[in-house]
Amino acid sequence: MKIFLASYQTLMINRGGPTYKILCLRDELEKMGVDVHLFDMWDYDMKFTDDDLIHIFNANFHTYPLAYNLKLYGAKYVVNPIFYSNHSAQKIHMYRMLEAPFRKLFRRTYSDYFFTKYVCDNSERVLPNTLDEGNLLCGALGVKREKIEVIHNGVEERFAHADASLFEKKYGLKNFILYVGHLGPVRKNGLNIIRALQKIDHPSVIIADILKNEEGAACKEEIERSKNITHINWLKHDDPMFASAYAACHTFILPTRYETPGRAALEAGLASANVVITPYGGTREYFSQFAEYAEPASMHSIIQTTQKSLEKKKNSALRDHIKKNFLWDKIAKQTIKMYKRVLSQ
Repeated sequence: MKIFLASYQTLMINRGGPTYKILCLRDELEKMGVDVHLFDMWDYDMKFTDDDLIHIFNANFHTYPLAYNLKLYGAKYVVNPIFYSNHSAQKIHMYRMLEAPFRKLFRRTYSDYFFTKYVCDNSERVLPNTLDEGNLLCGALGVKREKIEVIHNGVEERFAHADASLFEKKYGLKNFILYVGHLGPVRKNGLNIIRALQKIDHPSVIIADILKNEEGAACKEEIERSKNITHINWLKHDDPMFASAYAACHTFILPTRYETPGRAALEAGLASANVVITPYGGTREYFSQFAEYAEPASMHSIIQTTQKSLEKKKNSALRDHIKKNFLWDKIAKQTIKMYKRVLSQ
């Protein structure tokens, strides 16, 4: 059994959740003796046998050409779509029905939904991160229920052993509010998060790269005039200072428009931080009653929920929940079983 992990071309530029998911899963699979490779589009001699399987991360127009060509050459693939929308399944389904006649009139006119559905429909198995994502794929895009197998996102155990003193000594801060992520993508809700932090009388830290777009510029401007926000440029994921920030903070916030489920929040929770997160995207499936949920469209909700979290002492309940259910070794074992079932068909 040879496994190839693949995704969109700019994955390593974006350095988001899918980046670290692929790298961490690869490392864990290798520990378990799996012959696993990062898909190399420059491999001129690439060939696939019946014992090979490609695992695609993201189902959209970026990965469509890969899925299309794998199908042409008879190669098997599974896909983790990483797909979610705050639009209801019914609304997306109606949109797809309305666009169908236009595709007949205007050839080569497609929506993102078309590409996601194609990649999923032609896979051997569809692997959403949450039950909510799986239900949306079935209800909105008509993906067959029997193709769906939920495989949760994972987190590295090392965050449970993070040393808070590294961050505290360097920056002179502890028990602060922390946000980690990109600023600039609309989905990340950066402006609402920053403006909410400005109104909370408590030290805050943002570890983020700021994109060179209009929203990113607005976020940068807001941070620069904030008296209680310390901005730290993006740290490498394996930098001990990164894990230390999680351990040193009191409350980690991720009230974005949706998350599936929010890798950084899992890391922070494993480091024993309190967590405030969006309720959208299947996050309750991971954080259950151990986190606070803020309405991302409401600054009042973000402020109120964060203040509520600050009033609570940090404890080990969320950390223990994550250790029990979402460490990478558990996720990798489930993934290997899925690979073997697919290849035995």
